[in-house]
Amino acid sequence: MRIGVFGGAFDPPHQAHRAVVEAALDQLQLDQLRVIPTGQAWHKASALSAVEHRVAMARLAFADLAKVVVDPRETLRTGPTYTVDTLRELHAEFPGAQFHLVIGQDQAAALQTWRDWDTVIRLAIICVAARPDSTGSERPFVPPEELGQHLRQLVFPHLPVSATDIRQLFAGGQGVVPLVCYAVARYIVDHHLYRSA
Repeated sequence: MRIGVFGGAFDPPHQAHRAVVEAALDQLQLDQLRVIPTGQAWHKASALSAVEHRVAMARLAFADLAKVVVDPRETLRTGPTYTVDTLRELHAEFPGAQFHLVIGQDQAAALQTWRDWDTVIRLAIICVAARPDSTGSERPFVPPEELGQHLRQLVFPHLPVSATDIRQLFAGGQGVVPLVCYAVARYIVDHHLYRSA
């Protein structure tokens, strides 16, 4: 069994997240992809939206993809959450499965700062979502030597969208469809998320 693992704040989940998920399902021939909203992220300085909202939005964003499971395990832990713990739990639940950890270029560049990163690369193949650079302004991703055969690169369309931008647009009362799907946009409005103070 080939299982993808894609974590993130999903605050909110947007079309670039969707593009990564679709690329991973297609290019890695996954049997299942587990979307894992982060709990208390050790590396994030700013506060995230409430867990129940981020999990609900992730479920809405990926509801039509049959192989995607939104897995809230990290949001149920107390204290900081670490990828290595999640991978260990998944290995125990799915013995014999091959795991593919889907991360962005920025995360891959910082991988050696992660807790037990050397264990992470033993537990999963690292699949880096490499955005094509149409402007020529970004430096190409150069993987750390230590990743070696533990690395695969995914290619997905360049989508200049970020959760920070979307939150700012909402705070300013601007529309964000199609940056997020309609169901997520409706959820944000109904639950009064990202409103300016």
